[in-house]
Amino acid sequence: MGSSRASVLHGVALVAGLLIAWQILFEIAGENAMAPPFETFRFLLQQLATATFWGHLLETARAFALALVLSIVIGLAIGFVLGLHRFSSEVAEPILVALYSVPKITLYPIVLLAFGLGMPAKVAFGTIHGVVPIAIFTMSAVGTVKPVLLKTSRVLKLSPLETVRRVLFPAALPEIFTGLRVGFSLTLIGTLLGEMFGAQRGLGFLLMTAIGLQNVRVIMAVTLLLVLFAAAVSTALVVIDRRLHRRAA
Repeated sequence: MGSSRASVLHGVALVAGLLIAWQILFEIAGENAMAPPFETFRFLLQQLATATFWGHLLETARAFALALVLSIVIGLAIGFVLGLHRFSSEVAEPILVALYSVPKITLYPIVLLAFGLGMPAKVAFGTIHGVVPIAIFTMSAVGTVKPVLLKTSRVLKLSPLETVRRVLFPAALPEIFTGLRVGFSLTLIGTLLGEMFGAQRGLGFLLMTAIGLQNVRVIMAVTLLLVLFAAAVSTALVVIDRRLHRRAA
């Protein structure tokens, strides 16, 4: 009970500190560069009451959801296939790490040529960002599963699919979930970048348009909404991640 209360107090103190720092930065930078916190919250609530803003929001949500599902499915498939074969894992790991370090924005012209403008390009660009870390974490997690578990599955004559479902996945789940947490953040970034540079709808498009028009209020409101969403989901994922690791330990 005491630890929960302390966590809540720490969270409140952190939020209050961020709001104070935001207000101080506004006083220094001025209204041409930033909007104050309470005005930004008020403007965001006004925008959420309009059908136009919800249209952009739902467009981004659909693209992000599709990209995240594809990132998870493809990343898990690659990670399990490579993780089950040590030689393949050793060969593929440096390649995946190199791909992970490449700035994905350099690939965007190829994505546009392949998928054109609109939803497919946004989904593809989001998937490109999220699939590699999920594959790397999954491959590493599967490769470090205790050999005795695999021997037991062979003694029990489990099929490959049953071995993955009943042995490998539960044993590797904590590390896999860490990869999913990283993949979530990067998929969101990739989807928004795709909307900023190759779409006509979505929060990324709205943000890019506001930047071109120097509309500070829209920039701050959209940024605030994205930060609140990412922070809320990431916090929940971190809590689940820690519980999985504690249970595994």
